[in-house]
Parts: sequence; structure tokens; C-alpha cells
Amino acid sequence: MAIGPTTRRRQLGAGLRRLRELKGLTLEEAGARVGISKATLSRYETKEGPVKWPAVDALCREYGAPDEERQALVELAKGARIRGWWQSLADPIPESLNLMLTLEDEVIREDHYACMYVPGLLQTRDYAEAVHRASEVQCGEREVHHMVDVRMKRQELLQRPEPPHIWCVIDEAALRRRVGGGSVMQDQLRHLLTMSDLPHITLQVLPFSTGAHAAAVGSFAILRGPTSELDVVYVDLIGGGLFMEQPKELERYRLAFEYLSAQALDLESSAEIVHRISKEL
Repeated sequence: MAIGPTTRRRQLGAGLRRLRELKGLTLEEAGARVGISKATLSRYETKEGPVKWPAVDALCREYGAPDEERQALVELAKGARIRGWWQSLADPIPESLNLMLTLEDEVIREDHYACMYVPGLLQTRDYAEAVHRASEVQCGEREVHHMVDVRMKRQELLQRPEPPHIWCVIDEAALRRRVGGGSVMQDQLRHLLTMSDLPHITLQVLPFSTGAHAAAVGSFAILRGPTSELDVVYVDLIGGGLFMEQPKELERYRLAFEYLSAQALDLESSAEIVHRISKEL
């Protein structure tokens, strides 16, 4: 998979921070040596906001980075300026969704645990509309259709020549909740079965019979980058979402997903229960 601007930006921040720490400089000391503020350098290292490649070049020279590494970081800085398709939309999108799209555009794998609704990447349009109308009761029709259009566009990453691997553990409750009514739900379940046949999509069902499990707190997704240090966890919250990337947080959710996958039904049994629930509608 090609490396996109968000991944470049995150790699750049990690590289600059590592070089500064090897040199034994504080943010203030390093910034003063190349004429940028402590706040600006902190922003560079924490992957936030725009970055100027001449400043990156000057920092690398000050840190004594080898020419090959300096040139690589400068190229990352130049590539980080590219904009994603969602940033040119006429209507605005929530900040949390903007961040999700930027991260998701460059993942190599996504692990989803869904306890309330079918994961967005696997939703049909009618199902997605019903979810948005229920979740955003103050939204008008135009806004609902806009958000659903974004979700459908987002699903195009599944059709790429080298798509990310999507691994979903879906709670039985999400499959039995009649979002949009029986007909909409039946179409959604059929769509799940169709998508689960794709080689880059793994679908498991966590049945009621499992009882207590490793993620009673709610739905989450682990967005996995080219290296583990670029992984991010997304947790659903009312009105948006929470992103986490601290090592201890990542390890906690990685372990939870491993337990959930172990507790869930195997692929064949998962397809059978989805089919059975669909027939009951």
C-alpha cells in the first residue's frame, strides 16, 4: 500500500523527536538553534498542523542526521502536504470523522469490535441512513444524506487494488437490532455475507452465549499502520469519538481484540448465524 500524507506526517514527527532526543536537546534548545519556536517544534513532533520542509532540513543538519536520513525526512515533509479527497467536499464534516478518514486512508489493517451497529465500512446505504437519523436527531435531511454519501465514499477503500484487511467481530446484538426495519436489516445482513466472502474481510460473530467478554465498555476500532508505532485506537462516543495512540492504550485494546476474536465464533459458524438471523426477519 502506498504511504499517504497522514502516515508521512506521523513518521516525520517520530523521526524528528528521536533525532532530537539522541542529541540530548530540549524542544526550546533545538528550536532556538534553527529559528523556530518551542511550540512550532512541538507541533512538528506531535504530528499536528502544517510543516515546512526547509525547517525539517535545518533541524536534521543541526541534529547531525546522516544525509540519507535527512533527505528521507525532507521528502516526508514535502509529501505530508497532499490533501485527501474528503478535504475538498463542499459541505463540512465533523473533526473526528475528518481524522478518521485521514488515518483510514492509509491503514493496512483495521480491527473492529461492534456491539451496537454494523461497522460503517460494511453498512448498506439504507442502513447507514437509519443509523444517522437515529444518532443525530437534530440533523436535517441534507446533512443526513451528506454524511451517508461520505460513508459510502469511504467504503471505496475496500475496492482498491491493495485494500486493507478488515477484521470485524460483531456482537450478536448488533445483528438482531432492527435498524431501519425488517427489510433494511435483511438487506444489511445479506450484504454482510457477501462482503465476508472477500479475501480481505474477516467476519466473526460474538454470540450471546459467550456471556461476559473482553470489551463490555463498547465498540472500538484499531487502525493499523505500516508499523505498530503508527497504530491508533478509535472509541465510539456520543457526538464524536476518541482517538488514542499511547503504547499502554494500544496494548490494552490489541489484547482486548485478541480475546474477542478468540471468544467469537469461527468464520463458518459466524456466516451461519448471520444467515439464520436474516431468515428470521
